[in-house]
Formats: sequence, structure tokens, C-alpha cells
Amino acid sequence: MRTMTKPAPVRAPKRRGEGVRALDRGLAILGSLGDGSPRTLSQIATALDLPYSTTHRLLETLVARDFVQQSEPHGAYAIGVRAFEIGSSYVRGSLTDAANRSMVALMEGLNETVNLAVRDRNHAIYLHQVEGRQKVRMFTRVGARVPLHCSGVGKALLAWEERSTVDALDHGAAFEHFTPNTRTTVADLVVDLDTTRATGYAVDLEEYELGVRCVAAPVRDASGRTVAALSVSAPLGRFGEDRLHAIGEQLARSAADVSRRLGWSPAERSSAN
Repeated sequence: MRTMTKPAPVRAPKRRGEGVRALDRGLAILGSLGDGSPRTLSQIATALDLPYSTTHRLLETLVARDFVQQSEPHGAYAIGVRAFEIGSSYVRGSLTDAANRSMVALMEGLNETVNLAVRDRNHAIYLHQVEGRQKVRMFTRVGARVPLHCSGVGKALLAWEERSTVDALDHGAAFEHFTPNTRTTVADLVVDLDTTRATGYAVDLEEYELGVRCVAAPVRDASGRTVAALSVSAPLGRFGEDRLHAIGEQLARSAADVSRRLGWSPAERSSAN
């Protein structure tokens, strides 16, 4: 798993009008969380040289607006979904541009629908789709969400995350159950994630919907961080074991091509895996 180099902390400006100063400080907090590493109130206040009370008040506002999220009361803070959505308005455009060529090639070669998904908390959101030409095909609309714990894209997005991120998914309770094959505990999910890292692609064996199988592979940015997943889903009858794994290997190669267009270097692979 790749160790990220943390950027130098950006000090919050102090000599501004009250409204502008609050905005500056709020943006500085978002900037301090921008590398994806969760941080405690104490760590954020110290890094930005801000009073604890001010930092706490600003964090409460950012949490209420979903720009920052907190895993549990008194827990660490991390970038929230609204910051992700706004910040991704540029990234999503470049991401879909980078992925579309490979997705079209996959669809033409496999004659199956190909999807691109990104993470939103405990779910994956389908961002882009190239529809296959089969008479019977899996239909997933762009913007739809699927749980991380029982979907191919979810496992591909999770497999290279820290174990603490996976542990936080269930909030101490069993995962939601969709089919008899759904992984309902972190321990079971971790086994699948280990396999995903070993093979380079994730599989969903009727875990979210009976009669449907899915295979997915991670897309990485220039830093090596997983930012999206490419997937192919099909009815069970078209996704036997041999074809499933053959497509998984092909999908992993295509996802690597997309990653290279985003600036990822194959030289980073050993540290990202």
C-alpha cells in the first residue's frame, strides 16, 4: 500500500476581515484534509496554528454542510462528500475523458455494458457508461448507487484502502443483506479484498442481485491512489468462471491504461498494490 507524502501545512491567514478570515480558515481546514488522511481536532488546530475552539466551530459547520465528515463522535475528520462532489467537477470530466476510449474498446470486444464508478462514503456511484448491444443486458443508470461491501466496483475501490477504512464501514453492525451470497461481516469482506489485491480485479458473485455477476478493476491517479473503478456486469449465464476471470484480467489491463492517462506510472504499481 502506497505511503502518501503529506504536503506542508498551510497556515490559516489571521489578518483579514472577520467574514473573510472565517472563510480563509475554513478553506485552510479543507486544504489540510486534502491528502485524504483523516486528522483529529488537535492535529488540525496544531497544523494550522488555530485555537481549538475556533477549529472545532469551523469543523462543526463544515460537517453540517457535508464538506467534512467525522467517523464517530470525537473521532477523526476527513474530506466529506460535498467537497468531493465540487472538487470532482473537474476531475470527473478528465476521468471520463480518460476512461471513455478504453470503455468503448471493452464494450466492442466483449459486447457487454461497461461502467465507471467512484466512491461516495459507503457506496459507489456510477459516473459513466458505455452500453453493450446484447438483447439482454444489465441496466444501471448513471448516478445510481450500490453498496461497497457487495459490489464489484465497491471492492475495487476499497481493496487498496487502509484497513481502518474498511473497519469503519459497518459501524459495529452487520452489513445490509441483499442475497444469500452477500458478505455481511468485515472479516468476510477482507478476504475478498485480499483476493482482489492479489488478482488485480474484484468480483461480485450474485452478492447484490441474484443472477448477476460483476467484475471490476481499480483506476488510479498520478499519486497511485484508487479514484475510480471500471466494471462489467452480465447475467450469470454469460459469466461463467472462465469468462469471468478472463474478463477480469482484460479489465485490469484497461483500467491500468486509464490510470496511465491520469498520470499514474507502472513504476508505482508495487507501492500502490
